[in-house]
Amino acid sequence: MGIHQSAVFSDRGAQELDGFAASLDRTREALPLGFVTAADLSAFRDEVRQFLHEHVPADLACRPRMMMSLREDVVRWQRILAERGWGAPAWPREHGGAGWTTQQCIIFEEECVAAGTPTQDIVGQKLLGPVVNSFGNAEQKAEHIPLILNGDRLWCQGFSEPQAGSDLAAIRTRAERHGDNYVVNGVKSLISHAQQADWIFLLVRTGEAVTGRAGISILLADLRSPGISVRPIRSIAGFHHLNEITFDNVVVPSGNRIGAENEGWSITKFFLDGSHAASADLPALRAYLWQLKELGGSERVGGKLLIEQHEFASRLARFEAELEAVAMMVTRVAAMDQAQDRSPAARALGSMLKLRGTELQQRLTDFLVEALGDYGAIRGTIDQSNEDPFAPLPHFARNIASEMFFRRGATIYGGSSEIQRCIIAKTMFGL
Repeated sequence: MGIHQSAVFSDRGAQELDGFAASLDRTREALPLGFVTAADLSAFRDEVRQFLHEHVPADLACRPRMMMSLREDVVRWQRILAERGWGAPAWPREHGGAGWTTQQCIIFEEECVAAGTPTQDIVGQKLLGPVVNSFGNAEQKAEHIPLILNGDRLWCQGFSEPQAGSDLAAIRTRAERHGDNYVVNGVKSLISHAQQADWIFLLVRTGEAVTGRAGISILLADLRSPGISVRPIRSIAGFHHLNEITFDNVVVPSGNRIGAENEGWSITKFFLDGSHAASADLPALRAYLWQLKELGGSERVGGKLLIEQHEFASRLARFEAELEAVAMMVTRVAAMDQAQDRSPAARALGSMLKLRGTELQQRLTDFLVEALGDYGAIRGTIDQSNEDPFAPLPHFARNIASEMFFRRGATIYGGSSEIQRCIIAKTMFGL
């Protein structure tokens, strides 16, 4: 429901917003990005809603989630989707995916958020899976792809290191070749959800260079391998999702290397370019907007609903317009990814999306906490009991403060905003 349908606006304001929505529809129809008809998309949305209504177990729906659900929920939900043939919505059918268009994938994610489903394995689905399908050999595809589709092997991403920051070319973790194996030593830090992953894909140095992009390779490693230790890092968000992973003489078979030795940087760019649409986290943005609307229509200040307050209503309308702009960028970037467009313009657009999407995440969650008033000062996390007598949060306030703290890192992970601006300056303006 558009904001003009639930807020108190002048007739002129409502007409302007109606015109804006119609303009967005016309723009979507005009974009040469493989759009299907509006009727087809509407029928597809109905199909997804019906499936979710019939197949989401009641005990799985609407559980707290931060980027990725708990392992047991991810696995259980993945198996339900795989049985339907929806185990990998964005993958081509020849790779075992659903073969959906960009628009269909967005609709599916929106409906999953609305239904409160668990997440899928984000790393396996959107990062590693496409890379194995594109660059892996036959043995690697045969081993890893079915396990990702069935939820039998969850993944984490081993890029960041304590001294490297957003500069992936500054990694120091080294893999020395000994016969048919590599021996890996080093530390990976701030690794999301490693505590519930089975395997990790990581950047390592295999060449003589100690810095720079040359001599980097990509390895796949079983986290149960001797010499690997995972230590939890507690973040300001108040829950465990980050980890430090130490590699102490870890033996990794050379057959677990993706691509040629010392030529991992080109594949790394594939990872990063393909992650920008995911970094924008459009379903989460829509969920935040829904929470704001629910808050505006239920909470009163000075005897008036929040939505009747001019400042709240105008900021909400602006957020909705910004979200629609991000949604259009997500569609374009995802379509370019599907077309394997690696042009400078495509890379710059991906960086723009990463900037706009993550900054909007921060501003939306900031506004949610602000709009909560006194309740915004209480941090209710997914680790806290809903029956805590010292945190009598209303239902719409659950985890909002933790979400706000969690999103502080959105402009850092996946390449900081400063790095994205440098990419845009270089690719678009030659600076």
